[in-house]
Amino acid sequence: MEDFKNELATIDTRSLVDKVEMTLINLLIRKELKPGDKIPKEIELVEALGVSRTVVRESLTRLKTIGLIESVKHRGAIIKSPDLLETFKKAMIPGVMDQTTLRDIFEMRLVLEIGMADLIFQRKTDEDVKELSEIVANEPESSEGILFEVDHEVKFHGKLYKMTGNQTMMNFQNLLLPVFSYVYDSKLIERPIKKRSYVSHRELVDLLKRGTAESFREGMRKHLENHFQRMFGE
Repeated sequence: MEDFKNELATIDTRSLVDKVEMTLINLLIRKELKPGDKIPKEIELVEALGVSRTVVRESLTRLKTIGLIESVKHRGAIIKSPDLLETFKKAMIPGVMDQTTLRDIFEMRLVLEIGMADLIFQRKTDEDVKELSEIVANEPESSEGILFEVDHEVKFHGKLYKMTGNQTMMNFQNLLLPVFSYVYDSKLIERPIKKRSYVSHRELVDLLKRGTAESFREGMRKHLENHFQRMFGE
């Protein structure tokens, strides 16, 4: 019996639609097609692939759904540059995500905000820093014993994302905001912490004025310290 197992190949159980979809994607890669290039018509794909028009049509619909192709009047289906975040957005429903996924996304947010210091320092302007100063004008001097306010976090950190000058990063932050709020509200990261202390928004603004990308990165890590403590403990 063991000899037979070694000789038998695993059966491909994917549906015809799955196979045609992957065949079309591989065709785009192999032909090095670019946005604006046309792809074969439905009837041509039916004849070339030897499948029904229904299968081809459903496969093309999937590619349209993920933003890889679009239909243009008088031209047919053409390649387009996919909006990856728009595709991601359709599945971004916090209420149906398991806790592991929610935590993963929240952790990704923390790492992203620590890592964007260099972009901020390369592209920040005096006007940006002034706007942040106005945002934090009413914050207390000391951060000791104060927990994060979601609305305040969104306003301050949203401005930092804009300062990166990276549109995809800005869109990504907007996409993840419902997840951040859900994690806060669901108490998913409510692990008790011994010391509620972190670098405040006011102190981060001061680092933007007088510090370096490295000192700002370290300040952001300390700013998010309470979140790390809730997730991992001390």
